[in-house]
This record gives sequence, C-alpha cells and structure tokens, in this order.
Amino acid sequence: MGIFKRGEQRSEESGPYWKQRSWQASAVFLALVVVLGVIGTLTSGSGPGGRAEASVSKGPLSGTVTRKDGRPGGCRTDDSAGDAIPASVPKDITWHTLGIGRVPVSASAGPTKFQGAVWWCFAHTPMGAVLAATVIPTRMSGSEWRTVTDQQVVAGQGRRLFVFQRTAVPDTDGSDGAPVSSSYAGFRVTSYTGEAATVMLLIKNDQGYARTSVSVRWSGGDWKIQPDGSGGLYSQLAPEQSVVGYTLWGA
Repeated sequence: MGIFKRGEQRSEESGPYWKQRSWQASAVFLALVVVLGVIGTLTSGSGPGGRAEASVSKGPLSGTVTRKDGRPGGCRTDDSAGDAIPASVPKDITWHTLGIGRVPVSASAGPTKFQGAVWWCFAHTPMGAVLAATVIPTRMSGSEWRTVTDQQVVAGQGRRLFVFQRTAVPDTDGSDGAPVSSSYAGFRVTSYTGEAATVMLLIKNDQGYARTSVSVRWSGGDWKIQPDGSGGLYSQLAPEQSVVGYTLWGA
C-alpha cells in the first residue's frame, strides 16, 4: 500500500481511484495481487483449471444451480458458524507465497474452487465474507480482470463504472522487480447481515499500518464485491494508528 508515516498528515486524493497514485503504487492490490493467478494446487483439494472464459455466461459461477441451498454445484464450505463475527482466524488458514506476496486461504471458509483467475466458493459466514473481500480485489491487476469482474463483482452501474475506469489502466504481471513491503495484517467486520457485509482490511508496511474497507454481497450463491457508486472496489487508503479492534492474521 502507500507509505504512511506515523502522525503524518495526508491530503485526500481526488479523481477516479484507479488513477490515484496510492492505488497505482499499492503493494497489496498491485504487486501482491498479481502473483495469485499462478499458484499451484491448494490444500483444499481442488486445483486451478485452465484459463477462465471471458464470457460471464461460461464462467464457473454461472452454471445451473442444483443444490437446495442455492450454491453452485461443487461448492462446499463449512457454514456452521452462521452469522457469528469471528474473534480469531480459522485454524486451517494457510498462506501461499509466490516470490513477492502472500495470501490467506482456508479449506473451510474459502476460496475452495479455482478456475483460472477466478477463485471462488466462500463460506456463507462473516469469515467467508472476509476472505472474499481480501482475495477478489487482488485479482484485478492482471489480464483476466474482466473475467473476474464478470463473475465476482455485483452487476450494475458501479460495475460499469469500474470497467470503464479499469480499462484505462495497463495490466501488470508483477515482473517489474519492485520490492513489496506490505502485507495483510488483520481485519474487522464492520457490518454483516448474511446478505451483505463490509470488511475493514488492515495493511502493514515498513512505516506502520493502513486501512481500507471492502463491501461484499451474497449473490448467485457466493460472495461478490459490491462496488460503490463511483466504481470503486474499496475505499481510499488511510493511515491506521492502532490494531485495537482488529482480528490479526498472526502470520
């Protein structure tokens, strides 16, 4: 993420967030993000397949729903926690590292299904919402961002604006050699109804902490990102002075 020094005053950046320097310099949403698509078979048992089709009609979340719980076929998660806000991270969290970054994955809370850039099947719980809010936005810097958007961003004006703004930003494969000094440090579920949730993500860098919030909605049997009215997938970054109130990943 952008570098924030403790006590430093920072003016808000204006304009589309895709064009803001803080977003373009983000180590988590641009550098950490791009390594995810090439991770190999995960411990959840289902490995990534071939490249996801560009058309939403052929994506993994658009098939016929046959299960009584409304979830896409083949999607299995542990939803026994119900609406309970997590006070700790799942015991089965694993961190997958590729060169420049790490991302959390849970065999019980998701994502448990992988098709190209689309990592999906999150638990219908607050923890599932947290993982969706963490994983899905990190899929947006590579060449398959349109596929991820079609499958995992809620349709509407916000998504259309996101696509319009994202089209103007070059794809990145993380091969520029830029060092990564940021990592996911923790999270806080600020609202949850079972149909929608807002998650505050805590980011750690060499200078301290930063925060950003992501909204998700339960749609089509899985969590999807709910963009705001300007097409943003997450709020502007802001410095965070304390970890109090956050659940820490402990990685």
